[in-house]
Amino acid sequence: LKNRGARGIFSLVCDGLKGSPDSVSAAFPLATVQTCIIHLIRNTFKYASRKYWDQISADLKPIYTASTASEARARWEEFAEKWGTPYPAIVTLWESAWEEFIPFLDYPVELRRIVYTTNAIESLNASLRQVTKTRRSFPSDDAVLKLLYLALHQIAKKWTMPLRDWKPAMTQFMVMYGD
Repeated sequence: LKNRGARGIFSLVCDGLKGSPDSVSAAFPLATVQTCIIHLIRNTFKYASRKYWDQISADLKPIYTASTASEARARWEEFAEKWGTPYPAIVTLWESAWEEFIPFLDYPVELRRIVYTTNAIESLNASLRQVTKTRRSFPSDDAVLKLLYLALHQIAKKWTMPLRDWKPAMTQFMVMYGD
């Protein structure tokens, strides 16, 4: 991990778009590509009856909180045995996402709290889209950049709550990636 270079991507969290892992791997072959755990769980619920969501959620937790990939696989086998017959699409979903899921398990717990989801980025993108959507046209590219710059300052004011446990996460980033 330390030899990836200053101009590369160390890690990317994808939200399940089919071509993202392949595209990133082609451009940045040393990057770790991981699926968004929240998106994977949400997609799981799409295939299950609402009345089982709490049970499924409880049965998934030992998988994504496992300390190693082999432990997660063992918990996954238990999950698949229990839920595979009534919901085979869930098994297919997780099996197809497994290679992008397990890099998450290589991270220490301090980093897992930071990299498990793409929701913060999606929220930022939605806010920026909202700002640009209300204007029909822009006189120049600079006008768009200025608008986005001002919007980012407004958005940043709303983000007053710092990430919990950021210092241990930063320490882990430094250990893994250096400066």
